[in-house]
Amino acid sequence: MIGRLSGRIGYRAEDHILIDVGGVGYLVYCSDRTLATLPGVGEAVTLYTDLVVREDLMQLFGFPSLVEKEWHRLLMSVQGVGAKVSLAILGTLGPDGVGRAIALGDWASVKAAKGVGPKTAQRIVLDLKDKAPGVMALGGSITEAMEGPEPAPMEVIETPETGPARVKAQPKPRGSASAQADALSALSNLGYAPSEAAAAVAEAAGETPDAGEAALIRAALKLLAPKG
Repeated sequence: MIGRLSGRIGYRAEDHILIDVGGVGYLVYCSDRTLATLPGVGEAVTLYTDLVVREDLMQLFGFPSLVEKEWHRLLMSVQGVGAKVSLAILGTLGPDGVGRAIALGDWASVKAAKGVGPKTAQRIVLDLKDKAPGVMALGGSITEAMEGPEPAPMEVIETPETGPARVKAQPKPRGSASAQADALSALSNLGYAPSEAAAAVAEAAGETPDAGEAALIRAALKLLAPKG
């Protein structure tokens, strides 16, 4: 199983690239969104990959993150969704958008992808709704694992009494993926069902994409509060 490739781009085509890894060229198919973010020919690139094997064909599909790769695998588990349809959905919505649409039951957003009809979009939302919280949580853990703890930044502050002094700055807000994962975990610990919590966090994150964990929890709790 080929899970990741690191090499240089040999050439770019409309729906795929060739990655030269030690003199061996691998054809890797990507979504439009991913292709738009890749560097030029001759430059270094790393992609997570999923190998699809059929009776008469073997194809590699590439993703910039493990979360996007996981969504690809889940999308293809739905009846009627092949690799091209999965890439179309991810290319249109991105991994965060896919998670938000499924958590909220927003099949109309899924239908916006090329080649996806209303019945297929509804089936995707229905089949994957209970799996969305797990992938959303995965996104946060992967972000933390890859980035690691950031060293505390230092600021220079000068006062009349002490003169210039280097002091520890306030930590920056955590990334949106980690914040959403932590908010989801907190709501689950409060007793909310995973799918219910995921929908609330997704809606809150959609309204304030840069919100931190505490803000997401407060917003989600308001959405989950009994109406009337």
